Amino acid sequence: MRATTLLRERLLRAGMREVVTVEVASGGLAALAGTATRRAAPPVFVKAFAEAPGDDVFVAEAEGLTALRELGDMATPEVILADRDLLVLSLLRPRPHSEAFWERFAHELARMHRSTTHPRFGWHHDNWLGRRRQVNTWDDDGFAFFARHRLLRWLGEPRVEAALDAGDRAALERLCRRLPDLLPDRPACLTHGDLWAQNILATPDGRPALIDPAVSYTWAEVDLAHVWSTSPPPEARRFFEVYAELTGLDDGWRARMPIVQLRQHLAVLAQFDDDWGAADHIRATIAPFRRRT
Repeated sequence: MRATTLLRERLLRAGMREVVTVEVASGGLAALAGTATRRAAPPVFVKAFAEAPGDDVFVAEAEGLTALRELGDMATPEVILADRDLLVLSLLRPRPHSEAFWERFAHELARMHRSTTHPRFGWHHDNWLGRRRQVNTWDDDGFAFFARHRLLRWLGEPRVEAALDAGDRAALERLCRRLPDLLPDRPACLTHGDLWAQNILATPDGRPALIDPAVSYTWAEVDLAHVWSTSPPPEARRFFEVYAELTGLDDGWRARMPIVQLRQHLAVLAQFDDDWGAADHIRATIAPFRRRT
């Protein structure tokens, strides 16, 4: 079934019969998405899976948007509908190509990270990162949480098992044991959890706005690493400078980004036939932890 047909049928099934056209959006990796124009009503963004990986995918996504807005004071789209088959949101704008936009985003993300610190790592239930469950079991120890639920959790996935050999897996396990030596001991805070550039848009009045969250309480550098490691545009240069200044990052933060971003590379490797170089990034990062024979 064509994406436009599927999205239109889901909208009709949900009672949104004023839909005139559906235009498929580009850029999404896990789900089908598009813009629906409606008679006598504003256009909306619509998202669906041909086969949903779980009954709560869109409900969890809607909850994440609410958490970012209400707890983190971040701009997000309005949730119009969220059920098993469909997510409908108010329409956002593409982000402007300006340093001023990214500088404002640095201020807003830093404020969220500083104002939402939490005594434990996790979330009150599991949610989703793409088509896979994100395990959020509470833990008092950030290193143990990150190792168990953000890195080692992916080793049982078939695509990961096929791509990484026994030496790679052992090296990742050794890296996990060394995390307290490799990363600073920082508190948990509310994180977006899937913060690549495609998920940063703008409100109609130009404020940075976020979509597609995989929220949890974990290290702020999970969000920073995702922006840093996914080809940010040239105008984002000021974002990193301002964010580092506002949050008091030490000079070594750039060197930590590949380790923190391992979590996302493993998730991509687990879910997609084309891993966009994720396996190579993983091997390069864990190479120092392979035992020499």
